[in-house]
Amino acid sequence: MDAREEIIIEYIKKAGDSSSKEVYDNAGLSVSYATLKRLLTKLLSENYLSSKGKGKGTKYVISPTYEVLQPIDIDQYYEQEIDERKIKEGFNFSIIKDVFGKHSVFTQRELEKLKGLQQLFQTNISQLSVPEYNKEFERLAIDLSWKSSQIEGNTYSLLETERLLKEKETASGKTREEATMLLNHKEALDFLLENPDYVTPLSVSRIEDIHSILMKELAVERNLRKKRVGISGTNYRPLDNEFQIAEALQDTCDAINSKTEVFEKALLALILISYIQPFMDGNKRTSRIVSNAILMNQKYCPISFRTVDSIDYKKAMLLFYEQNNISNFKKIFIDQFEFAVNTYF
Repeated sequence: MDAREEIIIEYIKKAGDSSSKEVYDNAGLSVSYATLKRLLTKLLSENYLSSKGKGKGTKYVISPTYEVLQPIDIDQYYEQEIDERKIKEGFNFSIIKDVFGKHSVFTQRELEKLKGLQQLFQTNISQLSVPEYNKEFERLAIDLSWKSSQIEGNTYSLLETERLLKEKETASGKTREEATMLLNHKEALDFLLENPDYVTPLSVSRIEDIHSILMKELAVERNLRKKRVGISGTNYRPLDNEFQIAEALQDTCDAINSKTEVFEKALLALILISYIQPFMDGNKRTSRIVSNAILMNQKYCPISFRTVDSIDYKKAMLLFYEQNNISNFKKIFIDQFEFAVNTYF
């Protein structure tokens, strides 16, 4: 967003519903009326503004998705220490039903890019035999198992992970739990490859099932949590009432099932399961596998997250927890989908 667009946004925030002429006359912009109209059209296409009425009666308002999508300089945000950051108080139920459930989080340009990449993926896999496809999927599954586990603190290297998942050979100096975490990822992905319709439609029980596979033999409670949980690095506190947790997770399933755009379904699963923190442990792992299950069900390219920096991933997620802002995490999603299409299959 450039300085002119910021001036328009700030004016409409203060003035409320505004016509293009009111913005032109009062916002203090030194641009032609034609340029202002182009800027307003751009802000509409990026879901920062919404419009009411038609023709000369058109009024521009701040979009319900503006706060979720507005660009935030993440490095500047984290210059503030944890107790200095002003975060949203409490869990935001309305963001699931009233924002994500009713509005798109992708711009038209972003969707065009993602759909173009998906077309490239479809072209690529059309030239593969079943054994060739399975070999490529195994390569992606190894990378995803490694990166997803690394984000959670697992110390296996990528080469050690490959040896473990292919040859069941554990790495010296590593714990049994680390090996189990990696093996569980691969088992979950293999299960979804064999059962591609498992998350369609998405349900709370199916999310619990995937969590159970990921937590097998890791001494983690399998069901929705009944205890309070804290998250390191943030003062955000998830819901601690088991009935509200179940309600939020059901709202998430409803919002995802209501969408027609596969990329939206996958992104919402990725962020909202983590935001709710429905389990005592393994929430982000579950969100990554469920998100990929949604992509795989529609024959979309899965995402390995191989090149994302673990700290950047966590920072983008914490930004959503604290400010309900998706801008940085959405960029990670788009970049990693592009990487997956260009690297696998």
